[in-house]
Amino acid sequence: MKHEGCCAESAVEDARRVCDKLGIDFYVMNFKDMFKDKVVDYFVDEYIHGRTPNPCIACNKYLKFDALLKKALGIDYVATGHYAKIEKGEDGKYILRASEAVKKDQSYVLYNFTQEQLAHTLMPLGGYNKDWVRQKAEELGLGVAHKPDSQEICFVEDDDYAKFITDYSGYKPKEGDILDVNGNVIGKHRGLIYYTIGQRKGIGAYGRPMFVMKIDAENNTITLGEKGMEFSNELTAYDVNFVSGEFPKENMLITAKVRYQAPPAAAMLCPQKDGTVKLMFPEPQRAVTPGQAVVFYDGDIVLGGGTVL
Repeated sequence: MKHEGCCAESAVEDARRVCDKLGIDFYVMNFKDMFKDKVVDYFVDEYIHGRTPNPCIACNKYLKFDALLKKALGIDYVATGHYAKIEKGEDGKYILRASEAVKKDQSYVLYNFTQEQLAHTLMPLGGYNKDWVRQKAEELGLGVAHKPDSQEICFVEDDDYAKFITDYSGYKPKEGDILDVNGNVIGKHRGLIYYTIGQRKGIGAYGRPMFVMKIDAENNTITLGEKGMEFSNELTAYDVNFVSGEFPKENMLITAKVRYQAPPAAAMLCPQKDGTVKLMFPEPQRAVTPGQAVVFYDGDIVLGGGTVL
């Protein structure tokens, strides 16, 4: 049986059965219009404009920890199964920490939390690994104990982004030029939505390894570079959030993740007057991708994050 995404109808029924087994009241809240606007439409628009979005971060920001908390007015806490930890610091401020289950840590997609949201959120799984959680679910007789992890974007069937975008929006990809780093035309691409920064497969044969370096929506071109050129020592991030609620006034030594699966890398965070931040890395980072998130850490503490410009 094919496993469906985390928000599919079958997942709703799984949750209903779990609540019934545990004797918990079950309610379904309809955020369909907001999900379309803030997650799906955003996802499609970003790809069409040559960027690579992260819809899970948008869902967490606008629905799970904003709209849901507001809808649950009068309820003290919203508890989630995210692998991360929330603590209260000595100064009274809330701290978001990475999960002890390093392989399952989801703090990367949670950097948009505000202090008010953290004060009303519980993440009880942050101190446990997935095997322990599955064992506990089995002991409780829950049918989801061995349910496969959700790996794909919940609204994109078979992980086929381009097909979803064209079917959903009616957008028709246009062929365009493939350029080398000197601006010379070296081929034709199928349409911008088929490419992302750092991509190697599906770009044609050039007698040597080549990677997507740049996607230019305005001119409908992609630029390829040779191996090693896909690394960068700096980036700028916008739409920045700091969990503490305070934007830093001075440069900070931090670690940063430029992708969900990327290891944290040492960086200098430099706040800019326009509200963006510049990050400089002593070790070049591979495939820094416009539209993706960069998340800032101090050890296992999530300082915040933003969107790569």
